[in-house]
Amino acid sequence: QVQLVESGGGLVEPGGSLRLPCAASGSIFNINLMAWYRQGPGKQREFVAHILSNGISGYADSLKGRFTISRDNAKNTVYLQMNSLKPEDTAVYYCSSVQGPKVYWGQGTQVTVSS
Repeated sequence: QVQLVESGGGLVEPGGSLRLPCAASGSIFNINLMAWYRQGPGKQREFVAHILSNGISGYADSLKGRFTISRDNAKNTVYLQMNSLKPEDTAVYYCSSVQGPKVYWGQGTQVTVSS
């Protein structure tokens, strides 16, 4: 089992920045991929970014240039740096990990972009 705990959400004004950490614990060996998804109000959950165990990352096309995913292997933590935030970025942000055939999810952290 892998446990994922997101944090760092909150209220931010348009144009602001937030960094979301996702801490992994438990049986974290052989985690192939970690990713961020988000679900806005009244919307389906959508892909944001992923990072492989070798450090290669990928992003949703609409978010490239504003969001950056990174990892600190010593801390077993993945980060999502979000810049130039817009009201449409308001969502619950979820961390996910893939370990072989298993997919794990965190509980999510709320990000609200509003003036």
